Amino acid sequence: MDTVPRRLIGDEPKEVSVLKLVDFFVIEDLFLRNRGKIQEIIMDISSRKKRAGQILKILKKMFPNAGCTLNHFTPFQLLIATILSAQCTDKRVNEVTPSLFSRFPTPHDFAAAPLTEIEDAIRSTGFYHNKAKNIKALCKILEDKYQGNVPGTMEELVTLPGVGRKTANVVLGNAFGIVSGFVVDTHVTRLSHRLGLSDQNTAEKIEDDLIQLFPRKEWVDMSHRLILLGRGNCSARKPKCDQCDLKGVCPKNI
Repeated sequence: MDTVPRRLIGDEPKEVSVLKLVDFFVIEDLFLRNRGKIQEIIMDISSRKKRAGQILKILKKMFPNAGCTLNHFTPFQLLIATILSAQCTDKRVNEVTPSLFSRFPTPHDFAAAPLTEIEDAIRSTGFYHNKAKNIKALCKILEDKYQGNVPGTMEELVTLPGVGRKTANVVLGNAFGIVSGFVVDTHVTRLSHRLGLSDQNTAEKIEDDLIQLFPRKEWVDMSHRLILLGRGNCSARKPKCDQCDLKGVCPKNI
């Protein structure tokens, strides 16, 4: 391939391929043609970052003691409670889990129990057929592979039946104190859109946006604050914008 010599300061002479030079000029041309759009993207990111900082400051005052609202004493209990919370309120889950964990205190107890018994015990949380099936299968894996313990990494947790990235983030952040990501549920999804923090439509992409906007040390508590806001003033059907402390920075009201 034809090459052209090029000397870099402080280096021995090097050769740069003509093809690489052509690639450089193509990229430069694309940049110049799209400079306006690129500047708009940079300005949008800067604006979101500034708004995120304002929102963080206000929500800290609104919810100074934000934390996980699923009652638990161990990582295992939180794992099961989080699975049960899918399409169910935390309040209902907290009503079910005391008797559930009294009846099935360990992964071994769940794994050995007839599926119908688990279904009956969690029936009021909804979707109990799938939840019971996943819990029983999950507990067998915990017994066989992890000596009855809940693994403490994202990579291991998401391989368990019924456990996605959201559930894994909940368990890691609240039971292990490991900041692995940003919990994105229906409340966080809705508020991310309303507050102009993300325009993405999948939980994974919304999480990617949020972790770029907030300091890592705030990810766990910030997700709790957004969830509490979503259950309160910023509900899905009738948000109480006039009563919300965020009305001065929320794009919906500006």
